[in-house]
Amino acid sequence: MRRVTILGATGSIGSSSLDVIARHRDRFTVSALTAQSNVQALADLCTRFRPAVAVIADAAKETALREALRVRNVPTQARAGTAALAEVAADGQCDTVIAAIVGAAGLLPTLAAARAGKRVLLANKEAVVCAGSLLLDAVKRGGAEMLPLDSEHSALHQCLAGARAMQRDVRRLILTASGGPFRTRRDLSRVTPTEACAHPNWVMGRKISVDSATLMNKGLEVIEASRLFDMDSGRIDVVVHPQSVVHSMVEFADASVVAQCGTPDMRTPIAYALAYPERIDSGSASLNFLTLGALTFEAPDLQRFPCLALAYAALRSGAGAPTILNAANEVAVEAFLAQRLPFMQIAVVIEEVLERADRSAPACIDDVLALDRAARRAATEAIERFSTVTGA
Repeated sequence: MRRVTILGATGSIGSSSLDVIARHRDRFTVSALTAQSNVQALADLCTRFRPAVAVIADAAKETALREALRVRNVPTQARAGTAALAEVAADGQCDTVIAAIVGAAGLLPTLAAARAGKRVLLANKEAVVCAGSLLLDAVKRGGAEMLPLDSEHSALHQCLAGARAMQRDVRRLILTASGGPFRTRRDLSRVTPTEACAHPNWVMGRKISVDSATLMNKGLEVIEASRLFDMDSGRIDVVVHPQSVVHSMVEFADASVVAQCGTPDMRTPIAYALAYPERIDSGSASLNFLTLGALTFEAPDLQRFPCLALAYAALRSGAGAPTILNAANEVAVEAFLAQRLPFMQIAVVIEEVLERADRSAPACIDDVLALDRAARRAATEAIERFSTVTGA
């Protein structure tokens, strides 16, 4: 019986993970659930899954969580604050941690889980982007096991595991991108947050939906793939595949290509990681090859979607550039969602911060956090300057 803690239980990954767990009560039990600020949703999940502990990251809402659990007559212990997130991630009562907190906020609890030797199911790509070497070192030193939950990286893991390939046998990794909601839209000058969050294939949170619309999500995945599979940027390609059926591919030295396919449903990679190396029912629908129609592939348009090029550039620069890229992007996306920054200015802000920032390589987690803070300040200043000039 695997005992699972879900960091970010009220988000889309958390919801899909709990759906898979509910299908296999004989194999999995929920140890702890966490959320950023949604007290009622977290309490509802505790009513259903009865974890030992629930953590609300917003410390001001601890009393509200305790009351919500009391009203529901749920014996789950309520805790709050960022320190509590790291503590439940490392707690001996669980052996598997699903790291699904969005953004850099998920870095510290993910590191804590790795250091404690957990099976870490990684949906928080920012942890790898911001602190890749530190996280991988923590996995090694802690005796942890890390499996990716992103559909693309799960696909790469499946292709490589199935081929039993050595690193030297791999010619390149090929990540697929849906192209997002604006793949065929020419004029992106008046994009609204609602439009950017309307993904054609996947159900995701607002931040990752905007990242998909700018192709920054794919850029972050390129950096993540480089870290997880020890590949330089020249051996990682991105192709736009609107149908989202082929999730990623691996080309080997003999020019053969192995692809992983499936319906666009996050329960598939979640079930794969939870049960690995076994396979279990995910609840996802089966592919019907007779009704699929054509599968198409095209090159990404880096002129209309410059965020992908910025991510490649940050990966090539190395050192602290990926951390700076991620922080600036988070601030810019937040400003866009708040209607304080136009869609096309997201990339402009990120590029400005990258050009001006100190890219020193972080030697420890405190260095990573300092780089992150500095980049956020620089991004905020850039957005304020833009607002002053345009009157936005």
